[in-house]
Amino acid sequence: MIIVKKKVLIIIPVLALVMLGAFIFNSSVATKVKVGEQAPSINLASPDGQNIELESLKGKYVLVDFWASWCSPCRRENQNLVRAYNKYKDQKFKGSQGFTVYSVSLDNDMEIWKKAIKNDKLVWPYHVSALKKWDCPAAASYGVSSIPSSFLLDPTGKIIATDLTGTFLEAELEKLIEK
Repeated sequence: MIIVKKKVLIIIPVLALVMLGAFIFNSSVATKVKVGEQAPSINLASPDGQNIELESLKGKYVLVDFWASWCSPCRRENQNLVRAYNKYKDQKFKGSQGFTVYSVSLDNDMEIWKKAIKNDKLVWPYHVSALKKWDCPAAASYGVSSIPSSFLLDPTGKIIATDLTGTFLEAELEKLIEK
């Protein structure tokens, strides 16, 4: 009987801690923004230390891309983004001045981040990061829980599609070209 009481005395506090942890985790998880909603604002520093506001890109179709140098799937997806950017950056879209990418890095090391931009040939000028990995306020405001994660915005800043990878981004952009 003494052994059973000791196990119960150990199990009850452990169970209480597990339940408390689950409650805290679930209450802190951000809700992912949805298609049709206005994109949350982002104002983070570029590799050269200048802040770039997402809102400054209104008038263009913009892909907000969350990625990191340490994320292998992100690095593979960068090839698709480069292809789409080069193909559509100067394209005439319905009600738009073009297409660009606004990359939000979840890195925490400036030099590694810069090296990944260069190595992956991410030629668009809009790269930002809080250099806080998952503690990035932009990732939290978009509800990003995995990367790569992307949000296609129309010229007014409204989200029109999410998580367009591979050729799906190009297919979506093709639909928006002014004919």
